[in-house]
Amino acid sequence: MRYGHGGDIYTYRDMLDFSVNVNPLGPPKRVIEAAKRGAELAAAYPDSQCRRLRETLSAKQGLPAENYIFGGGAAELIYTLVLAEKPKRALLPVPAFSEYEQALKTVGCEINYYRTKRENYFCPDEDFLEELRADTDIVFLCSPSNPSGHGIGKDLLRRTVQSCERLDIRLVLDECFSEFLQEPAKYSMLSETEDHRKLFLLRAFTKTYAMPGLRLGYGVSSDLELLERMEQVRQPWSVSVPAQEAGTAALAEDGYVERTRELVGAERRYLETELKKMGIRFIPSDVNYILLETDINLFDEMKDRGILIRDCSNYQGLGKGWYRIAVRTRRENRYLTDALRDIRGNGGF
Repeated sequence: MRYGHGGDIYTYRDMLDFSVNVNPLGPPKRVIEAAKRGAELAAAYPDSQCRRLRETLSAKQGLPAENYIFGGGAAELIYTLVLAEKPKRALLPVPAFSEYEQALKTVGCEINYYRTKRENYFCPDEDFLEELRADTDIVFLCSPSNPSGHGIGKDLLRRTVQSCERLDIRLVLDECFSEFLQEPAKYSMLSETEDHRKLFLLRAFTKTYAMPGLRLGYGVSSDLELLERMEQVRQPWSVSVPAQEAGTAALAEDGYVERTRELVGAERRYLETELKKMGIRFIPSDVNYILLETDINLFDEMKDRGILIRDCSNYQGLGKGWYRIAVRTRRENRYLTDALRDIRGNGGF
């Protein structure tokens, strides 16, 4: 099976990886230590209910503990939800994370595509509300958007949730990058999950705490019947002991997310300024990655200079010429911008 995501450091060895948008600070020390403690408990089965992690997250976010479901990364929960719901018709804004479409296809779901516009940063516009119809079973949205990194306005999100509630449409809102936003509360619908039964909110520890190798994601919903159906169709030990220990430790971190926002904000501004100077076309981002457009084969050009970036040509609605870069540390970002200048000086762009 062809791998269609970033982070393929196993095929492209010994390269500086800008293809995957994880926290440039790296995992907190206490997260690594907790994962090691979890590995020492390898002789025991994991807690299938993730009780300690569940209670810690519930206390931190102020939501009922029974409103959470955990999985081996957000991607697993996407497949689990689709298997539990078995939707017949879906509405999917594109470009979007490919696993939404892939999961829907596993149950033979008919997919209607809503093509977002470049001028709206590849986010749904007001006319998206007109696409919500009673014969639609499920809708996937991502805010901040992947791959553009732009947040969807909360007013539009609220009206979308209300329409889905009225039309009995399951709305899956992917907020996996929301904690990189400078003001997450201005965009997040986390607090709305208690009031809207059709809303399923998806998040992960993966990118925020730089722990994709441990695989830990969670969903939030007040539809307890949905959560029970999801539990029935997934295997009971999908979240390992090291992942549960690491997630619980991550939630105890003090100031780490705030330091992340400060670093990402400053480095994103640096990168966007440098891209403007070089005349490289890009979509302004709110988070820790930037979507670029160019006429040259930027993937190969950067690979030749020891840098791995994300080729976004396999995104439905984008195609050839689109690439994504992560926001990393200043030293690494300078290495990337130097490589871009070198390409420019050799006739690129």
